[in-house]
Amino acid sequence: MPVLPIRIMGDPVLHSPASPVESITDEIRALVADMFETMDAAPGVGLAAPQVGVPLRIFTYAYEDDEGHPWRGVILNPELWMRPLEPGAPDPDEESEGCLSFPGERFPLRRSDAVRVTGVDLDGTPVTLEVDGWRARILQHEFDHLEGVLYVDRLDDGDGKTVQKIARKRGWGRPGAAWTPGVDELEA
Repeated sequence: MPVLPIRIMGDPVLHSPASPVESITDEIRALVADMFETMDAAPGVGLAAPQVGVPLRIFTYAYEDDEGHPWRGVILNPELWMRPLEPGAPDPDEESEGCLSFPGERFPLRRSDAVRVTGVDLDGTPVTLEVDGWRARILQHEFDHLEGVLYVDRLDDGDGKTVQKIARKRGWGRPGAAWTPGVDELEA
């Protein structure tokens, strides 16, 4: 199971909606295994197939809560329902997130505090996740990737300008930009 290169903001696969998985094949199973390997090596709490250059509606997730309870899985062809957002500005201490496709940075972003995601697992078995808090943030973030949206696309104008400056400085924002966990040293 190889660690795959992760596409960086600007690569077209990150900015277009992904296609549904038509059938669960050995190639899909191998892709998911490689996605888990890549997510763990990064390290990250989620990874969507477009982030590794595959325009399919698949994402993996992994998170361990404060009590050490693991939460790990994969969802194919997910659908997302969320509680309406609370009005107001995001709290930079409690609502900041990062992204493996804009590595090394974190920005505050308001997300819904509760979601339900449905889809199927690698056996084709229906899956329903109803979560809140940090888990809800993870699922919204990964679902956005399947819609061709990066979290930095959702930032306010001030942070959006900072994102553009960082991208220019690091040579991102163009097709083909990628990094490989465990291989590439990223500028912080």
